[in-house]
Amino acid sequence: MDDSFLEALADGGYQVGELVKSYYPEGISIETLDKELSLAQTNELLKRDNVTIFEAAIQYGSMFIRVDMLKKQGNKIELYEVKAKSYDMSKDGDFKNKTTGYLTGWLPYLLDIAFQWYVTKQAFPQSTIDCFLTLVDKKAVAKTDGINQKFKITEDKKSRKHVVTCDSLTQQDLSANFLTHRNVMPVITDLFEGENAYTIPNCPGDTLEQNINQLANLYEQQIRISPVIGSKCKKCEFRVKSKPTLKDGFKECWKEELRWNDEDFAQPTVLDIWNYRKADALVKERRIHFKDLTKDDFNLSVGDTNIVLSPKERQWLQVEKHINNDTTAFFDSDGLKKEMATWQWPLHMIDFETNTVALPFFKGMHPYETIAFQFSHHIIHQNGRVEHAGEFLNTTPGDFPNFAFIRALKAQLQKDHGSIFRYSNHENTVLCAIHRQLEASDDADKNELMAFIETITNKKDKKKGFLWCGDRNMIDLWDLVKKYYYDPATQGSNSIKAVLPVVLNQSQLLQEKYAKPVYGTNEITSINFDRFTWLKRDLETGSVIDPYKQLPRMFDDIDEHDIELLSGDDELNNGGLALTAYAKCQFTDMSDYERTELERGLLKYCELDTLAMVMIVEAWLDWTVQDA
Repeated sequence: MDDSFLEALADGGYQVGELVKSYYPEGISIETLDKELSLAQTNELLKRDNVTIFEAAIQYGSMFIRVDMLKKQGNKIELYEVKAKSYDMSKDGDFKNKTTGYLTGWLPYLLDIAFQWYVTKQAFPQSTIDCFLTLVDKKAVAKTDGINQKFKITEDKKSRKHVVTCDSLTQQDLSANFLTHRNVMPVITDLFEGENAYTIPNCPGDTLEQNINQLANLYEQQIRISPVIGSKCKKCEFRVKSKPTLKDGFKECWKEELRWNDEDFAQPTVLDIWNYRKADALVKERRIHFKDLTKDDFNLSVGDTNIVLSPKERQWLQVEKHINNDTTAFFDSDGLKKEMATWQWPLHMIDFETNTVALPFFKGMHPYETIAFQFSHHIIHQNGRVEHAGEFLNTTPGDFPNFAFIRALKAQLQKDHGSIFRYSNHENTVLCAIHRQLEASDDADKNELMAFIETITNKKDKKKGFLWCGDRNMIDLWDLVKKYYYDPATQGSNSIKAVLPVVLNQSQLLQEKYAKPVYGTNEITSINFDRFTWLKRDLETGSVIDPYKQLPRMFDDIDEHDIELLSGDDELNNGGLALTAYAKCQFTDMSDYERTELERGLLKYCELDTLAMVMIVEAWLDWTVQDA
């Protein structure tokens, strides 16, 4: 299963690509992946006066493109680049930012279609070429139920994934006009020769056209292009961790540019500093390793101290502890005690799993509306007792779960007035989205559910400030981690998946409590585990094994590299495995057994997320008592 499929499965990209074909049933698809055959088939079709081609192949010199959709009408050719990315006219407009140039998030797509225009223009100089970005219109409203269920992902005999459109797709389904075609010829003209003319970094040419031809010549001659390194390398897609036999593109570039050897990569760099914005400047100065930095590089001021650990302080703390070979944790016991004094018992830990699909589930919904399909709920009682109090999961294809989700959550949390904890702002965002959906619904209990949401969330408006802030407004444990706790073993990450194993390694209380098979007993109740031991040690190192690595694999057809991509420790992207699993339940054909096993995996993953929150708070409560 390749990375592009995982991405498309998660965001509905495969469905959007097939949806376009439904609007143009006269279109002919070039199915072959063979370059020469695809060119021959395309050229034969282009002999017609009028034709619509999907995946048309065009070549000019060493430049080769596959066009998502090509429409030919006489001497006029239209190119359509199809993306599952949403478009909002009021926000995205002409893709420009408020100053100069184009919005960062749109520029790669604009350059993509600009290159396609250039190749097509050179290959067919007598034709008039128009170009469009075909995008998902966020303002569109579904006219029918379940359109997303009418595009199923299947696997052929060669294990290639493709989409099959169900016979039940109707013209009424398509009447919602989910797609918008944005003419980008003004943008392309601007990129090639306008005031925002674009040049490719590290290319000697003065124009985009010169850069394209220079790159084509270098490619044809197999001449390697010198890399331009910087903060962008942090998200390099060619990094290799779980497949050491493969070449690591990140290391290749940095070795070439910096003359580094393998040992240099063993030391942390400015790319590893949490939320650091000066990485590019320091890379240019070739001050890259922590040992090359000083306190002055973090612009600390008097206002950054004596209250909580500020972001700049935290960044310098990460660097300073490494330089001094200090492996001890920073724990602001006094600051955290003040926070704890405001907590109300019992303490509730909640975690949501969600998805935003391109094609709506139900009539009246917009593309990319939030789908909340799962939650887990743990409680810590004042006497120390821990229980997995409840959960919710709905992966039924075509079933809109949000209102049942909020009813179940309300039933869980309304039994007392204890403090509620989340990890990052995700849960608050989701509940506010459901609040908007309820407001537009005609459900009999919508006012009651909206009022409940308002008690446990906060809602801000850029102009009006707070619209509401509930008296049980959820406490963000992620925010408390950033303010009061840092352990060098997390390597700067604040993800719960990074913090949990570190806390387990440091907390004697947790080690004594969870080294026994007590989880899933009367002592610590669990819905999905039976007499489970969470505290297990590596026989060679003696360190605690990451609890997340003890969970069963959720996918048998995804290798370790792809699992790593989906469950990376980016605190804002931890739902990758869950949302992909949910998408598989919605868009792929599977047996009842496969569905049951996937749901079991989802339940265990989500339960561990709230148990992780429990463990972190248990350790903190114990440490503050020890420091008293």
